[in-house]
Amino acid sequence: MYIAVAGNIGSGKSTLTRLLARHYGWEARFEAVDHNPYLDDYYRDIERWAFNLEVYFLKERFRDLISIAHADHTVIQDRTIYEGVYVFMENNHAMGQLSDRDYETYMELFRQMLSVVKQPDLMIYLRASVPHLVGNIQKRGRDYEQQMQLDYLENLNRRYDDFIYNRYTGRVMTIDKDGLDFLGNAKDLGLIIDRIDRELFGLFTLNVEH
Repeated sequence: MYIAVAGNIGSGKSTLTRLLARHYGWEARFEAVDHNPYLDDYYRDIERWAFNLEVYFLKERFRDLISIAHADHTVIQDRTIYEGVYVFMENNHAMGQLSDRDYETYMELFRQMLSVVKQPDLMIYLRASVPHLVGNIQKRGRDYEQQMQLDYLENLNRRYDDFIYNRYTGRVMTIDKDGLDFLGNAKDLGLIIDRIDRELFGLFTLNVEH
């Protein structure tokens, strides 16, 4: 199977991916954020480097999908190629940080990629408010993220909701993150695992939600 964890910056995708991989014995695939050679330049001059950044991410995500398609075991992925396009790239284009020419070139490349890959068997969407995201971003202390504006995170949140509820055609499980601490509270993680078990395997446990 192919499982994906989707969510805005600071929503806890990487943490949940790691915890679920450990619980189920799945292989975890993480987005190589810290190794993107365009990231620091992007946050210093978004308009100049947006296209370069987005093409690099697209290339990396497509490479992961090809590898996942050939895996003989379950893989859980931190962020998908779909979010990279329908959330981050389209947000950059709407904000005038990508030209129409670059946008059309990118989208044609993306459409060709989609013809040879499949959707996840389940996408887990971590939905979080902007204050929650900001708290997590400040806590982890990545220098390039500290410069983010609140309206940028708000725009991304709106695009995530639109992508998940209006544009994505695959199976989705939404988790409201604000009230959960799945890293520090085993009960919270257990509730998520119970939902995944029921969604994927039709299993019923004692921790049934009401």
